[in-house]
Amino acid sequence: MKKVVVLGAGESGVGAALLAQKQGFEVFVSDRGALKPEYRQALAAHGIAFEEGGHTESRILDADLAIKSPGIPEKAPLIREIRNRKIELISEIEFASWFAKGTILAITGTNGKTTTTRLTWHLLRQCGIDAALGGNVGKSFALNVLERESPVHVLELSSFQLDDIRDFRPHIAMLLNITPDHLDRYDYQMENYARAKFRIIENQGPEDLFLYNGSDPLTMEYFGKTRIPGKAQEIRLDMVRDGFLNAGGLEYDLNKSRLKGLHNAMNALFAIHAAQAMGVPAELIQEGLSSYVNAPHRMEWVAEIAGVAYYNDSKATNVESAFYALQATNQPFVWIVGGQDKGNDYASLVEFVREKARAIVCLGVDNRKIVEAFGSLGKPLLETGSAKAAVNAAAGFARPGDAVLLSPACASFDLFKNYEDRGDQFREAVRELKRETEN
Repeated sequence: MKKVVVLGAGESGVGAALLAQKQGFEVFVSDRGALKPEYRQALAAHGIAFEEGGHTESRILDADLAIKSPGIPEKAPLIREIRNRKIELISEIEFASWFAKGTILAITGTNGKTTTTRLTWHLLRQCGIDAALGGNVGKSFALNVLERESPVHVLELSSFQLDDIRDFRPHIAMLLNITPDHLDRYDYQMENYARAKFRIIENQGPEDLFLYNGSDPLTMEYFGKTRIPGKAQEIRLDMVRDGFLNAGGLEYDLNKSRLKGLHNAMNALFAIHAAQAMGVPAELIQEGLSSYVNAPHRMEWVAEIAGVAYYNDSKATNVESAFYALQATNQPFVWIVGGQDKGNDYASLVEFVREKARAIVCLGVDNRKIVEAFGSLGKPLLETGSAKAAVNAAAGFARPGDAVLLSPACASFDLFKNYEDRGDQFREAVRELKRETEN
């Protein structure tokens, strides 16, 4: 029996372990940290051997196949030793693809992946297509393959997941954009990061479709250096005009959708072209655009209080994501920003703040770079240490017709467990304020 070791027991690792067991492999799971209770219970319930709090190297190096969590860097000593021993090392995405029989739609890019993936899935389901949602959103690809054989898989994929593919082949691949991110994993070489993104198409055939952003400078720079095996179709900014989208010679109205801003119009164009390729009729695509609801923490409308709209964009953990949110907000706003800085350069946001910000509320332990970047604009600026304090401060600055926008441009780990925790606390603080205001 072939021995499989799974490194990392998160969503993808546990899914891979369960699928490997079903396929008849002898499975061992190893995690350097502590397992979440639900993952520990899932492994124990299926009789899968596992360890936590460290790696037993001798047992790991006895494997025939290693499946690596995307969070484990290639430079980790254990990964290097696995490579030295010539043990095959793959990602959960690669492993799941060996047993998936359905059509695969895969989406990558630095920003917009989750919205585009969820919207594509939503448009397919409008047509009655039985599609599974997986990868970095929904369940892991492996768990979806394990639980039932869906005719279509819609996958959100990071560069880390693409790093360790071998034969993974999406029938429709989308590359939304490329901006600098995670460069510490790629030797601080932009080319290495871009090459990882373009791996999404390396196994495509002539009949497969590749949707790419022809208006994105870095995508186009590396497009010319990359072999394109499938049918390439360009998505461009000039396909968007006054909230109407031109796709495949047809026009779609995005004005009544919850998707706001030019970046979301581009995300929608990718999803529409994929839906068209899958045979979804135009009228159902339009219905899907109008009925789509944003995922939590992504320009999520929370409430309106005293004529002020509150938006939770906690997923904006980098400057690029915050740029899109500030660009998309048409009314004056109070901006809640800050957290764990990732070497941010805020220069691209200065004009938005100068023109549209009513005030700035910092939500972080160390706000010096934010104060330095925006303090000279003459906007009211206040530092806070909790979501409740930030919401209450923002409410004090906002006027009827304004928006309060949590779009932090920073990681969350200084005050919160993760961006979800930050967004959840913001949402609850807004709802508490609404209850207090209405009583």
